[in-house]
Amino acid sequence: MTISEVSTGYWPSRWPGEDGGPQRTAIPRAGTGLGILPTDHLAVTSRDAVVSTMVVLREPGEVYLLCHTGGNDAIAWVEKIDPTTLELVTRSADLVGGKTWPGGLAAHANGSLYVAFGRHLHRLSPGLEVEARVELPRDRPYNSFVILPDGHLALKDFGGTLLAGVEMIGDDSCELLVVNPEGLDIVARATIPERSIARLSADGDAIYVVGDTHLSRARWDGTELTLDETFRPRYRTVAGQTYGWDAVITGGAAWFLDNGAGSEAYAGTFRGHGLSDAPLHLVRVDLMTADVSLTEICGLPNGIVANPPAIDMSRGIAVGYDSANGILAAFDIGADGACTPRWSREQNHACHPLLYPDTGELVTADHDGERMMDQIVVLDIETGTELGRVDTGSPLQSVVFLAPGFGRDLYYCAFPTVSRVSVETRG
Repeated sequence: MTISEVSTGYWPSRWPGEDGGPQRTAIPRAGTGLGILPTDHLAVTSRDAVVSTMVVLREPGEVYLLCHTGGNDAIAWVEKIDPTTLELVTRSADLVGGKTWPGGLAAHANGSLYVAFGRHLHRLSPGLEVEARVELPRDRPYNSFVILPDGHLALKDFGGTLLAGVEMIGDDSCELLVVNPEGLDIVARATIPERSIARLSADGDAIYVVGDTHLSRARWDGTELTLDETFRPRYRTVAGQTYGWDAVITGGAAWFLDNGAGSEAYAGTFRGHGLSDAPLHLVRVDLMTADVSLTEICGLPNGIVANPPAIDMSRGIAVGYDSANGILAAFDIGADGACTPRWSREQNHACHPLLYPDTGELVTADHDGERMMDQIVVLDIETGTELGRVDTGSPLQSVVFLAPGFGRDLYYCAFPTVSRVSVETRG
């Protein structure tokens, strides 16, 4: 995939926003994979970073890191960091937020950076000066946003249970907003009749909302935002099944993982924290027919996830995981979209994955609960074979974002740590 093939609302960099862009394919928008050889090993540089959430790339050498505090009156900030040493280059002012849930950061085609955190949206210059700010309508966190092809921002309020000590208020609905990127004025709104926990996804001007029970779609025509009343498939159809997380939009379908209940009880790991009686599923929703199919990840009850799967349409492989039971599993995608088991491995993965289709490398994590150390693990997506493994420096399991670097490297975020993992030849 090249930069010209994806949404033009983002800055033309390799990784201008979370998951690589609004379709959440977790595929870098340019460049090549890590290309790990038997003579290579993984090296890591890490430093403390308070509630490190995600890294985005802008111009070559420009790496931006989003961080935040906690509580009912939390703040966020953005750091520009050295791409190799991770040392601080410059920092934004404190950005007013509100109730805590990890927000989002993206580099816009107009040159600005945008931050959604708490109930506020901020526009920053590349030098991290605040250019504009708006308080959003609902007293809930707004868990990130997507940039639409014409540059408008789409975002919504988070409807899940918040972390301990943070109050959730409001009704059982979700409000979808479209915001002008210049002055941050709200230009369109639509109400989804159920709460949504997942982050938004988009394919062109079609915006997808994984609600508590259904998948909804809204369309933006440059002036109006309209809910698609003909498309609202119900994905929660099994007793004991709980809500879904972020959707990957690819291959004519929306793909996501269910059984998100209990993620607010994260205590440094998701292992053993699942609440759902039904086994965890890879959910596929056909975007033309609205047909829903469920594929069990491992068949065990009490599973949990908080993030999206990885979908390699070039190879016809889908990878899901159960973070409470410590299982990572791959499936072959049939011509009809049906998924059949390919490989499975025990691995304590919880963060957003990173996929390099050109080399078939899938970047995952594995939390070692005995040593209290999260590791980066690079896998061959076709076989599940390990190509490389290294400690990240974080004692806590990452439940947030990975990002590629500018070459044979990548960035890892966890709540206490930011790390750079690079490929080096054994000497």
